[in-house]
Amino acid sequence: MADIDGGSTAAGSRREPAPRKRADARRNEATLLDAAAAAFVASGVDVPVREIAARAGVGVGTIYRHFPTRADLIVAVYRHQVETCAEAGPTLLAAAGTPYAALARWIDLFVDFLVTKHGLAEALQSDNAAFQTLHAYFLDRLVPVCAHLLDAAAAAGEIRTDLSAVELMRGVGNLCVGAADSRYDARRMVEILVAGLSVR
Repeated sequence: MADIDGGSTAAGSRREPAPRKRADARRNEATLLDAAAAAFVASGVDVPVREIAARAGVGVGTIYRHFPTRADLIVAVYRHQVETCAEAGPTLLAAAGTPYAALARWIDLFVDFLVTKHGLAEALQSDNAAFQTLHAYFLDRLVPVCAHLLDAAAAAGEIRTDLSAVELMRGVGNLCVGAADSRYDARRMVEILVAGLSVR
């Protein structure tokens, strides 16, 4: 019965630090993955692990402990970027002044993700089995978020209603191709696209 009731105060105290450690571990892993994503964008997926470790402020051994192979790290970076973008949708909708503003800010985050994704493109197109389910994961997580933002902005009478989430995301993706070319401002082109959605 002691276990069902949660045990004694002392036992409960002994168990309390575990969630904090897990939260710290998640934050540390997020920091590492953000550093890896930045390194991939700057130097490609073959960037030396020591450079990623330096960006993250950890030892090389820490990276290998979490991600034994480069493929493991690439998959983790991709999934982390997708989750960050997906989780931002509801947060922006709740915090932004209007649904259209939330949509515009989310698209800006989506562009950030696409820049990272293009940095991973060569690796993701390989025959490595670890990468085969990532595109479906990307669609499953992000299309509903984009659709929800579009629906909210359309319901508020702020944007045109004849565009689907897949169409918008594909259009943004196409505009981001070639973003590495300093003569081409992909973000500006996406801003023009998003401005064109407005009915005002």
